[in-house]
Amino acid sequence: MSEHRRKPPQPQGRGRASARRAAQQRPGRGAGRDVSTASHSGPYAQQPAQGSRADARRAAQRGASGRGRGAGSARGAGRPDKRLINYPRSDRDGWKRFVPSWKLVSGTALGFFSVIIAGTGIGIAMVDTPDPNKAAEAQNNVFYWADGSQMVATGGSMNRQIVPISSIPQAMRDAVIAAENESFETDKGVDPMGIARAVWNMGTGGSTQGGSTITQQYVKNTYLDSDQTLKRKVTELFIAIRLGVKEEKDTVLAGYLNTAYYGRDAYGIQAAARAYFGKDSQDLNPSECAFLAAVLKGPNLYNPDGGIGAAATPELNSDRAKKRWAWVLDREVEVGRMDPAERAKHTQFPALVESEQARGMTGQIGYMVDTAKAYVMKTKGITAEQMARGGYRIKTTFEKPKVEAMVKAVEDIRAGLIDEKKRPDTDTFVQFGAASVDVKTGALVALYGGPGWDKKYFSNNANTSGVPVGSTWKPYVLAAAMEYGTQNSNGKGISVDSKYQANDLTVINNREGKPLRDSSGNPFRQKNESPTPFGYVTLNEAMEKSINVPFAQLVFDVGHDKVKNVAKSTGILEESINPNNDASFALGTSTPSAIRMADSYATFAASGMHREPYSVTAVDKDGEKLSGFEPPKDQRAMDNAVADNVTKVLENVIENGTGKKAKKLGRPAAGKTGTTDENKSAWFVGYTPELSTSVVLFRTDPNSAEKKLISMKGVGDIPSLHGGDIPAEIWTEYMAEALKGTPVKQFPEAEDIGVTADSAGAPSPTPAAPVTPSQSPSSLPPSSPPPSPSPSTGGGRPCKPWELYCDPDTTRGGTNEGTDTGTSSGVIGGPSGSPSPSPSGRPGRPGGLTGSTTGTAVD
Repeated sequence: MSEHRRKPPQPQGRGRASARRAAQQRPGRGAGRDVSTASHSGPYAQQPAQGSRADARRAAQRGASGRGRGAGSARGAGRPDKRLINYPRSDRDGWKRFVPSWKLVSGTALGFFSVIIAGTGIGIAMVDTPDPNKAAEAQNNVFYWADGSQMVATGGSMNRQIVPISSIPQAMRDAVIAAENESFETDKGVDPMGIARAVWNMGTGGSTQGGSTITQQYVKNTYLDSDQTLKRKVTELFIAIRLGVKEEKDTVLAGYLNTAYYGRDAYGIQAAARAYFGKDSQDLNPSECAFLAAVLKGPNLYNPDGGIGAAATPELNSDRAKKRWAWVLDREVEVGRMDPAERAKHTQFPALVESEQARGMTGQIGYMVDTAKAYVMKTKGITAEQMARGGYRIKTTFEKPKVEAMVKAVEDIRAGLIDEKKRPDTDTFVQFGAASVDVKTGALVALYGGPGWDKKYFSNNANTSGVPVGSTWKPYVLAAAMEYGTQNSNGKGISVDSKYQANDLTVINNREGKPLRDSSGNPFRQKNESPTPFGYVTLNEAMEKSINVPFAQLVFDVGHDKVKNVAKSTGILEESINPNNDASFALGTSTPSAIRMADSYATFAASGMHREPYSVTAVDKDGEKLSGFEPPKDQRAMDNAVADNVTKVLENVIENGTGKKAKKLGRPAAGKTGTTDENKSAWFVGYTPELSTSVVLFRTDPNSAEKKLISMKGVGDIPSLHGGDIPAEIWTEYMAEALKGTPVKQFPEAEDIGVTADSAGAPSPTPAAPVTPSQSPSSLPPSSPPPSPSPSTGGGRPCKPWELYCDPDTTRGGTNEGTDTGTSSGVIGGPSGSPSPSPSGRPGRPGGLTGSTTGTAVD
């Protein structure tokens, strides 16, 4: 038989069919039917071992590697693999191919740690150790007026002295180690357990020393001006490890205490000792050391002078500092660094000396610098420590002539009004605040924050919160009614000619038409300041006389949320808005700052366009101009017709109503008075087409812990001080000087909008109240000063020499009937004469009187 016809050897114990199945493989996907996938190796192919048919079948299945896989890719046990890394593993089948071997795992781990160790070694070798002398240097920050002239240069003059560890008392070292890094003397520069502990405690709401060691914080202090990048943090870690290995602990601790920021523009322990206690660092006692260790946690929040932001007020900072001071002392006892007997000696918070920084910030400079710094820090995300390091050149929006005019207006009134020696029970602790904003841009051009940092008054009254705005809130309720309508207007905006009940002690209904309930469950009755039976009045007249009842009902007819939306759209911050949906919400229980109120009313002046207030126009850092200080873009807050109609109503308030003293300005102006319950605050907020300005008076003891508002009844010998009195006088004097030489400009004409939608129960048509020909003149103030300086029992008072814009027909203290809603405003005594003509003489802008002659309000 020829060679090519010789049969291949047959497996024993099996038939020909089994041999064929063992020798064949399933063709791969896509292969032709006539293409055989059997091996061509002939006798060199692996032969199946003798065994059962099941063994032969399993061998044949291993030979077939599945769809799409030819014989050349089949992997059998023991088959060699020439790859550098045998993964996926060729000597395993199925999912086991993807399980790495112990050799691969251990080799990979060894390689990874080798790279880490090598990289760490190279990193540590390449970095430099910190230079405390360089880190302690601080530059000036220079602030400029809007015209480019220098306002003040601050900081950078007292933070350069480095002291050796021998000049740092042991009490200071113990306090800082106990508070910041208990394991400092034994760790190697980093503390992984400390980091884990900090993360755990933060996650569970507990307190902790912090995740960074003193060494890491010292390193961080040298990189305050660097970018917050991963590279920077890795570099800091390398330096900390190097210091922990090579440097003595005393060297590191001295470096940290000599470069740390303590507030009051003080870098280093020596500067801090001088700034807070007026002594050298070596003379600090344990209580003073505990205070400085407490301040290190965050000077912006722990410096009792106050810091930047709403959470950094002097009172809040003082409270935090005292608690942290006590905690540091207790912590020293806990970790064995102070004897309990020594701790018992320190029960009084240490007395601080007057700040050198404050002495350099005379008058309004401190408040303006504080305002500008806060704007820069917020815009660029700069920390208080970075700002204190200096090097910034900051051009502000403040105009020196306007600031001087505002200061003069306040001080003129204060000098003639306040006499603390003569009337200590009424005239002490009276505070003034004011702010003025450019209507076209939103730029803050002037402010009055208080007597001055040099007078130890650090709270900025222009930017304070917590003082209710009273009836100056009512324009937002009216604007919301014009914009959104009421439940009586079928979704259409309403007209100011809509009539509402205005009688004192009227029951207020909720949106379902059911009476509100007071705390006793009885129907709630809203109180006006005056018991005058006004009957039904238009909203225009209600605003003119600042009657409470119509607006208390209107806010329910409109919806509180809509009023809040209108207020926020004009720049009022949500956190200052009273969240309660009660009647008093409409009457001014919210507490925006004077800056925000001036900016918000500027939205009405600008026909509904809102511009965020800003105080900085340009910033340079080390000669490089920083971005982000362009004027904020304007945004449409409300329809221009709504804003212009609000302006028309507020013009009438000055022309005929509670803001009548502002008529002396002699140019188109709109505004609103505001007075709160028991005369605890008094506001006047008004604007012209060019400027929007707010003025606030309130009374509080700046040294008290609660900072509660005190009634201003009797202040300046005025029985009941209102927004239409002193605040309106200050506003008028300032605006007259600030606008001197500025061409007179008219407000835009207000088009007729809205539908007349009277409140439930309003008669139609409303009969006009009869005009009384004359009334007793006894309720009017005298035309000349009486012999006695005391006001008459009728509530009037004479014009005083300092009252530049005094009108004897409107100068009165009034009486406060008292409310339980947080506000008091209304109408008191005296005839109003004949109905007033149009306030502007322009067509379409009539006065707001409906014929009532119940008198002139003093809100």
